[in-house]
Amino acid sequence: MHTEEVKVGNVIIGGGHPVVVQTMCNTHTSDIEASVAQCVRLHEAGAEMIRLTVPSPDDVKALAEIRRRLRCMGIETPLVADVHFSSGIAIAAAETVEKVRINPGNFHKDFAQAKIRFSELVNVCKEHGTAIRIGLNHGSLGERITTLYGNTPLAMKEAAMEWLDLCVQNDFRNVVVSLKASNTIVMVEAYRLLAAAMEEKGMAFPLHLGVTEAGNGDSGRIKSAVGISALLSEGIGDTIRVSLTEDPANEIPVAKYLADRCGGILHSSLAAVSIEGGKAVATYEAPSRERLMLDLSCDFGKMLLDRKIDDVEIRGCYYDGDRKVVLDGSDDAAYFEDELLQAARRRFYRPEYVACPGCGRTMYNLEETFNEVKRRTSHLKGMVIAVMGCIVNGPGEMADADWGYVGEGNGKVAIYRKKTPVARHIPENEAIDKLLELIENDSQASAGISGEAAGIDL
Repeated sequence: MHTEEVKVGNVIIGGGHPVVVQTMCNTHTSDIEASVAQCVRLHEAGAEMIRLTVPSPDDVKALAEIRRRLRCMGIETPLVADVHFSSGIAIAAAETVEKVRINPGNFHKDFAQAKIRFSELVNVCKEHGTAIRIGLNHGSLGERITTLYGNTPLAMKEAAMEWLDLCVQNDFRNVVVSLKASNTIVMVEAYRLLAAAMEEKGMAFPLHLGVTEAGNGDSGRIKSAVGISALLSEGIGDTIRVSLTEDPANEIPVAKYLADRCGGILHSSLAAVSIEGGKAVATYEAPSRERLMLDLSCDFGKMLLDRKIDDVEIRGCYYDGDRKVVLDGSDDAAYFEDELLQAARRRFYRPEYVACPGCGRTMYNLEETFNEVKRRTSHLKGMVIAVMGCIVNGPGEMADADWGYVGEGNGKVAIYRKKTPVARHIPENEAIDKLLELIENDSQASAGISGEAAGIDL
């Protein structure tokens, strides 16, 4: 898919340029020293663009100082302001940094008012040469769009096209768009629909790809690689972020692998493959465990998502330093096969987790909490559990979750059953116990209803 060039500081997105790798700080933007230090680390790790959250006017001032200090160090990596709800903050940030990420529908509940505020932002961006990313995530589409189209990939596409039409009307083309979801099937379908809709209208805005709230560890990497690589392999995508609930520096090697593979710099360690009866049997000779994991995800993720195959068996080996690890029939092989099928949503062997990577709005130790939630809920096969950093994004972004753990700030947590809060202001040190108690009570109640309906004496 050919896209127009979008200029973000000294970086060009789209227009046939290599895929741009970006990430986001998880420091509080108001903590200038910590944010500058993290930006330096992310730059050194290979980030080509760095995003910071900007929840208040004071954070705009902090962001300006962060940018000033980085430029004084000779670091020219473009900075992106992540803004929610306030068009005023977005406008102020657009005068400060190279790019602003927004969901314009959040500017006002009334669509006509939201359009006016978005047009005001566009005019400021024109004046200052600032790029915009229109970021519409699954679960944060707004009532007007979901009433018309449901909470679907189609709704995501339609919402994006409304704002892109407005950009064209305002003769503003320095725009990137994203339609992220934690569900890989939803994410891939939404981007495909948007790419087709833009082509039909003669638009060619670059696309930012990501599987949002992918989690951490192997599962977060596999899930991200499955979704992002499926689209890159079709020529869809110009810039990427791998969202992990870890140190953001850990995102860069995975994203760099995906960009290099898309650019033909890296090739799979797949040595042989056969497909019979919907099952792929793949033999690898991978230089490391991580390469095996990422190669496998990119080689077969798209085929699983598109139901070209139903299962994968892996053989061969990978190397752990000088040690050769044989895969044939091993626990390692079974584990990677299970994780791949779970990421492509073809078979669930454990709970499905949705977890944001954290940012300056997060007010608790997200990574530590997420790992503990995973440990204590690992028996709940097939259940979708979300761990979200803040109340700003949490309730909307965990659209697929059965249960959600959402930070409220001030040491308190809200627990959600689907989209409904069922417990608020729970102290952090009691919140996981409360989550498990509510899940257990709900399971018992459901079992009682099922037994009663079936005439079973429980």
